[in-house]
Amino acid sequence: MATSTPTRPAPATGAVDRFFKITERGSTVGAEVRGGLVTFFAMSYIVVLNPLIIGTIPDGTGQYLGGGTEPNLGMVAATTALVAGVMTILMGVVANFPLALAAGLGLNAVVAFSIASLPDVTWADAMGLVVLEGLIILLLVLTGFREAVFRAVPVQLKTAISVGIGLFIALIGLVDAGFVTPGAGTPLQLGAGGSLVGWPIVVFVVGLLLMIVLMTRRVRGAILISIVTATLLAVALEAVVGIGGRTEENPNGWSLDVPAIPDQLVAAPDFSLLGQFSLFGSVEKIGLVAVVLLVFSIMLADFFDTMGTMVAIGAEADLLDDNGTPPRTRQILVVDSLAAAAGGAGSVSSNTSYIESATGVGDGARTGLASVVTGIAFLLATFLSPLVAMVPYEAATPALVIVGFLMMMQVAGITWSSYEIAIPAFLTIILMPFTYSITTGIGAGFIAFVVLKVAVGKVREVHPLMWLSAALFVVYFALEPIRTLLGA
Repeated sequence: MATSTPTRPAPATGAVDRFFKITERGSTVGAEVRGGLVTFFAMSYIVVLNPLIIGTIPDGTGQYLGGGTEPNLGMVAATTALVAGVMTILMGVVANFPLALAAGLGLNAVVAFSIASLPDVTWADAMGLVVLEGLIILLLVLTGFREAVFRAVPVQLKTAISVGIGLFIALIGLVDAGFVTPGAGTPLQLGAGGSLVGWPIVVFVVGLLLMIVLMTRRVRGAILISIVTATLLAVALEAVVGIGGRTEENPNGWSLDVPAIPDQLVAAPDFSLLGQFSLFGSVEKIGLVAVVLLVFSIMLADFFDTMGTMVAIGAEADLLDDNGTPPRTRQILVVDSLAAAAGGAGSVSSNTSYIESATGVGDGARTGLASVVTGIAFLLATFLSPLVAMVPYEAATPALVIVGFLMMMQVAGITWSSYEIAIPAFLTIILMPFTYSITTGIGAGFIAFVVLKVAVGKVREVHPLMWLSAALFVVYFALEPIRTLLGA
């Protein structure tokens, strides 16, 4: 896919324009600022959600993150926003790519429930493993291995990864908003009991329809306008009706945040979590074999999640070359690897690239300036966490559904008449939303691709690194039996 640049781009108008190649990529400073803010609003939930995942689970010694016998969610939220802000700005400046980073969902759950909660393991030990994983991935990037694996993946399989992620984030948006829920006798159902009930769903539907209309009419800032409008509507409804948060007793309440004007706009951040990690402390507590398996499982998920994410963002921004590779791939991967280690060093779990960056790209972002804007917004969020808490899922998640549609459009680039590529692509696409895992989809696609190439006698078309990746995924999918066999 060719880079989206005019035949004769207008000359750059200033130092910022030249540095970020804004005009060259067919964008404007206004579009980048707007896109950066949209990305922030789409993923700002992590400032609230990450503390709820890692800040509420005691470690193997009974202590909560940061020490003490009670959770300190404000401290976790402030440091989550700080690390996300610094690493996202670094991505924008070093890689000039509209990609934001923050504590990885799924990865933080693994750290909380599978590592920190092991007997005698402390949160510092668990975060040490995260730092170790990030450093290993950084080494793989600096030696060229991670980039080589990325380039070895066939272009149409990269397209399938992007499409699968589109469906995945659309499903995330529908589930988080309560538009889709676990069914009674079925895996999923519409709303609560098969119908749409409650004012929060009204806010989601209004926000989604407004976004659709504004985007169809080519209104600039459609996504941001819709998020702000839906948030204001949510605040007004909460003030008038008093809906409250979603609980078992109140299943039709707001999800994640209850929208309301905060009592205070500014809160002093607490960054005491920084540096609370022990690099090798877990080895003497759970053994070297268990440590290796845990680091491997985190690393493999991190390794391929970012691959899929940067392809999806690059495709949406029309920044991929003919081989499906984004510009400055090495720099993107270096910053992402540093972010993994930085997340552990900040005791907020591995930081990774966020697919929600596609919301900003969908609203016009094309350069690293958008990432700088998103990063600054995260840094401000360390002080303005009460304002971040105003936005409920129902106001932000319509953006995920719309971006899922935009990414789904790439499905036409797959040769569906050729089973040897179509079936791996199909498995990649469907397993991401069906298993709620980008890594699972990529792994299934890689393994199927290798198996089918062997089956049709085209072994020479399989790059050696695809063989290696497929073999690693076989190990990844069989981690639990391997742990049992090794007694780890």
